[in-house]
Amino acid sequence: MELIRRGKVRDVYGDGDDLILVASDRVSVYDVVLPTPIPDKGAILTQLSLWWFRQMVDLVPNHVLSEDVPAEWKGRAIRCRRLDMVAVECIARGYLAGLGLESYRATGSISGVRFPSGLVEADRLPEPVFTPTTKAEVGHDEFMTMDEVRGLVGRETAGDLERLTLAIYQRGAEIARQRGVIIADTKLEFGRDAAGTLTLADEVLTPDSSRFWKVAEYQPGRPQWSYDKQYLRDWSSSLSSWDRSYPGPPIPPDVVAETRARYQEIFEQLTGERWNS
Repeated sequence: MELIRRGKVRDVYGDGDDLILVASDRVSVYDVVLPTPIPDKGAILTQLSLWWFRQMVDLVPNHVLSEDVPAEWKGRAIRCRRLDMVAVECIARGYLAGLGLESYRATGSISGVRFPSGLVEADRLPEPVFTPTTKAEVGHDEFMTMDEVRGLVGRETAGDLERLTLAIYQRGAEIARQRGVIIADTKLEFGRDAAGTLTLADEVLTPDSSRFWKVAEYQPGRPQWSYDKQYLRDWSSSLSSWDRSYPGPPIPPDVVAETRARYQEIFEQLTGERWNS
């Protein structure tokens, strides 16, 4: 097999006409891969994505062909079709958090979409909104307006990206709420297959790509307890000795254990299945 790309978390291999997408146990914060892996993380991301792909199959085609992969990657890899990836990070937001909160506080808007004044951290937005960003090879992604997305990919594709992103988010948010989980926001990626069909790719509604909060503990106006990578971001932000540049700090054993536990818990909470590593 040919190693095509090594990302912060995933490695992509070519196997004939197919791709093998392997999720490692690496973890990154603020675009820096930390030196300490999180056990089972890659397998949890892969299995949760596969579960969500099945929930969305009537909404949009996806890139999954099978779980027929080399034995050493079993459980953490997917055999996929090759796609021509769309150069837009497709983000749906239902609540005010993260970079969306920062943008709202600075400008009253996110990706050119204006919101009512007076909203506070973790407020539910009047309706879910599409807030796309660039896909930066180096450095941070930047917010894009819909006009910028149209200029990059064309009016029809831009409209399809918005429609599909919001449909997937709304389907996922409804399923999650029935299980006691709020999906505050999520990031999706799309590509086109050989026939030109827009296809859902990469991962979907995982704790690496989404914010998950507990319905029972939700309270606007403050940070929320999270099942996702925010716990690790908060820990790293508490380190006065780290300036968010490479190399990242090693993760203490207790933080590793808590991060793994949150990933496992959200898998079990959403799927109703017991995690078996």
